[in-house]
Amino acid sequence: MDEQALLGLNPNADSDFRQRALAYFEQLKISPDAWQVCAEALAQKTHSDDHIKFFCFQVLEHQVKYKYSELSTAQQQLIRETLLSWLQAQMLNPQPEKTFIRNKAAQVFALLFVTEYLTKWPKFFFDILSVVDLNPRGVDLYLRILMAIDSELVDRDVVHTSEEARRNTLIKDTMREQCIPNLVESWYQILHNYQYTNSEVLCQCLEVVGAYVSWIDLSLIANDRFINMLLSHMSVEVLREEACDCLFEIVNKGMDPVEKMKLVESLCQVLQTAGFFSIDQEEDLDFVARFSKLLLVHEDDDISSNIIGFCYDYLHILKQLSVLSDQQKANIEAIMLAVMKKLTYDEEYNFENEGEDEAMFVEYRKQLKLLLDRLAQVSPELVLASVRRVLSATLQNWQTTRFMEVEVAVRLLYMLAEALPVSHGAHFSGDVSKASALQDMMRTLVTSGVSSYQHTSVTLEFFETVVRYEKFFTVEPQHIPCVLMAFLDHRGLWHSSAKVRSRTAYLFSRFVKSLNKQMNPFIEDILNRIQDLLTLSPPENGYQALLSSDDQLFIYEAAGALIVSSDYPAENKRALMKDLLTPLMERFKVLLEKLMMAQDEERQASLADSLSHAVGFASRTSKAFSNKQTVKQCGCSEVYLDCLQTFLPALSCPVQKDTLRSGVRTFLHRMIICLEEEVLPFIPSASEHMLKDCEAKDLQEFIPLINQITAKFKIQVSPFLQQMFMPLLHAIFEVLLRPAEDNDQSAALEKQMLRRSYFAFLQTVTGSGMSEVIANQGAENVERVLVTVIQGAVEYPDPIAQKTCFIILSKLVELWGGKDGPVGFADFVYKHIVPACFLAPLKQTFDLADAQTVLALSECAVTLKTIHLKRGPECVQYLQQEYLPSLQVAPEIIQEFCQALQQPDAKVFKNYLKVFFQRAKP
Repeated sequence: MDEQALLGLNPNADSDFRQRALAYFEQLKISPDAWQVCAEALAQKTHSDDHIKFFCFQVLEHQVKYKYSELSTAQQQLIRETLLSWLQAQMLNPQPEKTFIRNKAAQVFALLFVTEYLTKWPKFFFDILSVVDLNPRGVDLYLRILMAIDSELVDRDVVHTSEEARRNTLIKDTMREQCIPNLVESWYQILHNYQYTNSEVLCQCLEVVGAYVSWIDLSLIANDRFINMLLSHMSVEVLREEACDCLFEIVNKGMDPVEKMKLVESLCQVLQTAGFFSIDQEEDLDFVARFSKLLLVHEDDDISSNIIGFCYDYLHILKQLSVLSDQQKANIEAIMLAVMKKLTYDEEYNFENEGEDEAMFVEYRKQLKLLLDRLAQVSPELVLASVRRVLSATLQNWQTTRFMEVEVAVRLLYMLAEALPVSHGAHFSGDVSKASALQDMMRTLVTSGVSSYQHTSVTLEFFETVVRYEKFFTVEPQHIPCVLMAFLDHRGLWHSSAKVRSRTAYLFSRFVKSLNKQMNPFIEDILNRIQDLLTLSPPENGYQALLSSDDQLFIYEAAGALIVSSDYPAENKRALMKDLLTPLMERFKVLLEKLMMAQDEERQASLADSLSHAVGFASRTSKAFSNKQTVKQCGCSEVYLDCLQTFLPALSCPVQKDTLRSGVRTFLHRMIICLEEEVLPFIPSASEHMLKDCEAKDLQEFIPLINQITAKFKIQVSPFLQQMFMPLLHAIFEVLLRPAEDNDQSAALEKQMLRRSYFAFLQTVTGSGMSEVIANQGAENVERVLVTVIQGAVEYPDPIAQKTCFIILSKLVELWGGKDGPVGFADFVYKHIVPACFLAPLKQTFDLADAQTVLALSECAVTLKTIHLKRGPECVQYLQQEYLPSLQVAPEIIQEFCQALQQPDAKVFKNYLKVFFQRAKP
């Protein structure tokens, strides 16, 4: 061997020597007989340098892995003998080889094994075992070889060819038949003989058992002899982690569910008897984390979370059984108790400033909730009885019980709703025993006085639970007053914690709306009590409102719902709604005046926000109206018309236009639905103001309002639409024609969205039977509009807009394309619309693999079909004799196209058109 080159193998060698060593290695890999030099060096212990020994094994590894089939039978025999000689020498060495050399040797043995075991070396394991016997160094290498073989055969991280996979399966089958029992016996002997003398070898052996158990006969391992041995190892500190992992692999083995359940139960009994379920808090956490795969509960959440998945799977198996044994029922109860215990907050939980630890516990609770749901599927009676027992015992003495125990008792009741699901929250009907148990628990909750508990977690859980089980109050309405009082005093909306007040505002709104039929006796009292919460917070420095504006929305919604759903006559409803909204309107007028005079920009923004909130509150009260309870039927039209008159002047405010316009526009959307035609007199003036000094975003948001009016009122708004049609279009065109930087993506996107809104507006007008609005704009304006639609269909690579444009074109052809259509429209069809139907799909940007583009093509097909429908043979003649020949389409394709167009089934033509353009595009 090149001694100079070998010097480069030393990690401390300089780069030139290292380069020479690498080159030498490549040279040896190519050389047909260099491996023999390396084999001889290993067998005769020529070199003492560890890196040279490693190098020799690398050369051998390359030979076995890639060039073994090129060797003669004698050469292959030489490699076998070399490896066995090297192994024999390890028994006599004064010092063991370094770990990296032993691992590399094991890899070479494993490669030789998978290559020769089925054909030339069936006695591989017999030969190895006869060499190593029970020598500790030999056993170490034997176990490393076994791990390397397992890695070659079953490691899922290694990608195998289908041929290698077939070979590996055959090897495992052959091993199961011929040698696995002998290997298992060797493992037992190693575990037995070294249990007091060599913990390192024992850990290696346990790792081997854990690895092989996944694919060998489990009964060879899962028996008294082996399990007792493993249990004894779990009492030894240096062994117990590996013993745990080994047990876990035994339990984790894929097998028949019922058989697995029997195995798990018997193993649990053995572990319990051996005292392993009573783990001291001071135990080594690494061990406990591993053992937790077999545990059902532990104080440390990280540990117990490891076994939630295991428990979940175990319960899934039990769910499939028709009858449960006493032991299985006991296991279910143990899991149930563990879940209840682990749901409990600990003393360190920071409710005011929740950080990472708190977030992790919230996630952990979600896992436990899934486990509780699965428990309820297996044994609903047990879960119901357990929760009932805990709730009853806890609420009897809640005044002297720690907050976390009270919270978890109420939480369990809350969780039952999803653990024992019913449709539409009907927990208090149907199954009598379940309904009566839940009814009893809810009665206990609302009469216990626990809503007064001085901890935010308990307070919130109380309100969450009464709202979740709101149907209880239809069964026992006598409890409504005490719950309402809890909402309406220091326990709820006036609580010292902003977090509780905020959540309670939402829950109060839900409670009132869901029980609207039961609220009648309390309406005026509730409205009086919430009066202070309805005040529009002044934007003065230092003033701290009880509720945020978002929270106030829920209170206004609740107030509106109480008034609208009451049994009062219309005049009473009007009076109550007026009392609710008049202070808001008066405050709005005052704040608007202040805004007009304010100079400071920050002050302006603050005032504008308050004004926007006022409009939002009024809008939110209208959510309670419905087809059964309209604004008109409730006598409230006048109140909302007053609101409109109060809010609309904000549109002419010269400052903070975005905020004010957005709020008023949203209110108008609501009033179009609620007031119907009574809103119409306000629309022209509002539109005029909203079209002044427009940006793209303003127009984008204004157009849906006009679309809503057009679609809802149709012919009623025709005069208004005709009047504002061109001013709106001028405003749109003016924004679209504004120059922008080429790389200004934001401006480009705004224009694209405005273009879509413009076409959507035209689609609404034509689709609502209002085409005369366009027709009456004068010939020049009509043509300008039509040209923009053609441009939208062809020039802009936006399939959503293109689809809309083709819908508009087909509608106009349907309305105007007949013999009695407007003068000149037939010419426009042939000069512009027909070409658009071909030019758009022929563009490179028209991607027929894109779903939106295919929808645009579908509308293009509808347009062509509509032209044919309205113009008849004249259309076919134009395509055959003029237009398609101008595109250099072959005569036979023209004939094919026209035949498809004349098919009565529109779907046939749509499919054909896609194929036509796929062929036409390069």
